[in-house]
This record gives sequence, structure tokens and C-alpha cells, in this order.
Amino acid sequence: MNWWGKLLGGAFGYMLGGYLGALIGAALGHRFDKGIANMGISMNPAERERVQTAFFTATFSVLGHIAKADGQVTREEIRIAEAVMEQMQLNDEQKSVAKRLFNEGKEPDFDLDGVLDQFVGVCHRRHTLLRIFLEVLVQAAMADGHLSDAEEVVLQRVSSHIGFTPEELAHLESMVAASARWAGGGAGPGAGRGPTRAQDLASAYALLDVPESASDAEVKRAYRRLMSQHHPDKLVAKGLPEEMMKIAAQKTHEIRQAYERIKEARGF
Repeated sequence: MNWWGKLLGGAFGYMLGGYLGALIGAALGHRFDKGIANMGISMNPAERERVQTAFFTATFSVLGHIAKADGQVTREEIRIAEAVMEQMQLNDEQKSVAKRLFNEGKEPDFDLDGVLDQFVGVCHRRHTLLRIFLEVLVQAAMADGHLSDAEEVVLQRVSSHIGFTPEELAHLESMVAASARWAGGGAGPGAGRGPTRAQDLASAYALLDVPESASDAEVKRAYRRLMSQHHPDKLVAKGLPEEMMKIAAQKTHEIRQAYERIKEARGF
């Protein structure tokens, strides 16, 4: 986990500069000052490592901003952020940095536009990586089964700022909701009891983002496209932090299961 060692050394605070650099510097605290002298870290890390650090910094700070969107951060919203950390299998030191970034995002003077501008710049507009970033935010915002108006406003602002249309955000929200139903974790009267076969199939189509009237060829194309977008190795090569591979792997598993359910129903 080379990028994380450099992150703890503080080099990335200086390397990233701007608001992202200030955020990670504040999150690292005293390590930010003493790390470089103690670890002898190069000031010229690979581009992928810069992207990984920017992704980590932007994700947890913007999660904090979304949690505070309606004026207060509930225990449930904190639990959701902690669940993301658990899903990423962060160690205690990494969790500490993530929590500090989350708290930075809650501050009234948090510069959301500045963070997003710099994040997009560091990513060089890698659409797939930006889509995963937005997907993580949507998944966290919807994890309690409810998306407040204030959260939706922030998500719309984020998605527009990083280059996604309102229609693309709506599609993504629909897919995340379908993913929750597919996993049996959706909100509502049937939550916790598992979907019926009909609901199961409907969720499979929604998860692949295709209508039930889609042709077999359209279903196959949607499956291949989503698998390519979420392939863990490809995403890490583009700059996704290694810890996020667990989330990407879970997503590809759900996509594959949904596709198999549709194949079973259609007999191809």
C-alpha cells in the first residue's frame, strides 16, 4: 500500500496543494509535519498515487458535507460513514484520518466547489473514476433507505460539478436503490424478509439499468458495460485506492448475480 505510506508521511499534503492538500494536512495532524523527515519520501510520487490520495480525501470530506446537508449529523449518518470505512477494511490509523476528513467536510466553511474542482483536475476527468466517486456518495446517502431533499441538492451539485447530467444521477440513484433491494437491505414494509421472485427479477433489470422490454443483446451489452466500469483491477490502474477494491468487487458480484437471474428467466 505504497500510496498510504506516502500519505502518512505527509508528502501528499504538499504534493496535492490547494484545498485537498490543506484537508489531508489537517487530517494527518502532527504526522504531517514530522513524516517527511522520518520517512525520506520522494516529493515526486506517481500520478496514480496522487489520484488515490485525492480520491480518498475527497470521498470522506464530501461524505461529511452531505451528512451535514440538512443541518445536523445524525448517529445513523455517522454509522453509514463508518460502514464505508468497514467495507474498505481500513485499519485504525486509516479510519482516524477518514474520520478527521469527514469532520472537515462538516465545517461551515467547507469549500465543496474547491474540493471538486481540484479532484476533477487531479483525475484528469477520468469518467469511470468520477462515476465511482459519485456512486459511493449516492450509496452512502441512500444507505438509511431515505434520501432527504437537502442530500439530493448536494448530490445534484456534486454530479453537475464533476460532469454528470441530472438524468445520469437519477439513473445512478435508481441503480443504487435496486442494488439495495437485490441485497435484501431496502427500506419499506418488505425490508429484511428478502424479495419475491418477481421483485428479485425487477431489481435485476434495474441494477443493470435496462427495461424489462430490452432485447437479449441489450441486456448483454449493459452487463458487459457495467462489469467493465466496476472491474477492480481496471479501476485501481486508473487511480482507485486499493481499499476501494472491496467495494468494486462487491458491485461486480451483484451485477453478475443480477445478470444470471435475468439469463435464468429468459433462458439464454
